[in-house]
Amino acid sequence: MKLRRHLISLLALAASVSAFTAPAVAAEYKAEYRMSLVLGPPTPWGQAGKLWAEMVKERTQGRINIKLYPGVSLIQGDQTREFSALRQGVIDMAVGSTINWSPQVKELNLFSLPFLMPDYAAIDALTQGGVGKKIFTTLDKAGVVPLAWGENGFREVTNSKRSIKSPADLKGMKIRVVGSPIYSDMFSAMGANPTQMSWADAQPALSSGAVDGQENPLFLFTVLKMQNVGQKFLTSWGYVADPLIFVVNKDIWASWTPADQALVKQAAIDAGKAEIVIARKGLIEADKPVFKDIAAMGVTVTTLSAEEREAFVKVTRPVYEKWKNTVGPALVKEAEDAVASRKK
Repeated sequence: MKLRRHLISLLALAASVSAFTAPAVAAEYKAEYRMSLVLGPPTPWGQAGKLWAEMVKERTQGRINIKLYPGVSLIQGDQTREFSALRQGVIDMAVGSTINWSPQVKELNLFSLPFLMPDYAAIDALTQGGVGKKIFTTLDKAGVVPLAWGENGFREVTNSKRSIKSPADLKGMKIRVVGSPIYSDMFSAMGANPTQMSWADAQPALSSGAVDGQENPLFLFTVLKMQNVGQKFLTSWGYVADPLIFVVNKDIWASWTPADQALVKQAAIDAGKAEIVIARKGLIEADKPVFKDIAAMGVTVTTLSAEEREAFVKVTRPVYEKWKNTVGPALVKEAEDAVASRKK
């Protein structure tokens, strides 16, 4: 009887402890989590965030609810501050650009090395292999929890002046570039006049003619109808690509149970895979219908021959060598080897 009474007392104690601690665990979960995005739906980038948020809510049965903040509105539209805001907890989670985060994480400049990645297989060889794992380790040490890869796409150049087939065609042309110094270096090497500005400032500058051209993934051209802001010439050169990364603030990550962490991570992986398909649609098919759609808008579309592309490779090679030291020669060598041995 004593043993039975003792067991009953232990069970009652355990139940009371459980009842006491359960609300404390639940209290660590916020009613809503803030996800930062530069672009919202209907762009592939915005779809990445939307898919991730929906999958997380469904799979955690509503324990983790995410609100999207496109236009990096949590930091007044300054996309170069996004990574710092993530570490500080101003932002809970994000689908971010390797370009925008590269000023804080120098290894991310790898993807902006001119003409490193000649095709989509090369992007996959980097993000899905050893290079991608090393970059995730670097990001973890830098203060965020990286979970999965997405894709913003190859960046192509457009302008209002003329077809660009050689570096000489860029001479003196004012080109809007993102706020990462390697882009200024590249366009200066090609003879252009690079101008760093936010995308919010770029659109009126293009419309007024204060800036001649810009470089971005093609989905942005079609979504924003950039032919209406003077962009009448497009050159497909695939000089750099911009992978996206799904991340969570470390304190937020630590506040979730291991089971929910696993659900959030798998949701990021699944959303990333789905978003990459969206980002590449119309660009990987044999007839590349996106280029046809843009040409139908009255835009002159130029695709460089191997010889024409090589002229750009040659003129930007000093920039490549300079920034290789910033990224880290060993990481660049591993990336070059991965690209060279990729399955096409």
